[in-house]
Amino acid sequence: MADIISINGKLALAKEKRTALIRKRKIQAVQKVFQCTQCAYKCEKCGTQISQDPADQNESLCNIRVPYRLCESCAEEYIDYIERHKGGGDQECYWHNDAWLALWKSWIDYMGAIDRYLKSKEFTQLLKELRQTSTDE
Repeated sequence: MADIISINGKLALAKEKRTALIRKRKIQAVQKVFQCTQCAYKCEKCGTQISQDPADQNESLCNIRVPYRLCESCAEEYIDYIERHKGGGDQECYWHNDAWLALWKSWIDYMGAIDRYLKSKEFTQLLKELRQTSTDE
């Protein structure tokens, strides 16, 4: 009779494991979003390292507001993308064709989708839950 396993103990252990797994998934979801999208030292479009020192940036790019963290090359392309929508742009860059415009539009739409996700009530709730559980421990 000493070998009888308590069903309540098994259920409690299974619930603890499930709770730990859910917490791990929540933490991974938040880490993935911030590691992949919020690094201040890489270009949001191409991923190359960028300098945080404004002195290292091209003067012509400093005068134009670019709403993303972009390397100099991607920032120049972004500016050309905006200028082309206004009817201008650098005509010598013949490779900035319709497919290139579609690529930039898709990337901007993707960045908007990430922003909407980060501001969603569900993601905000997830962050609050993780903050509460970390202060409870």
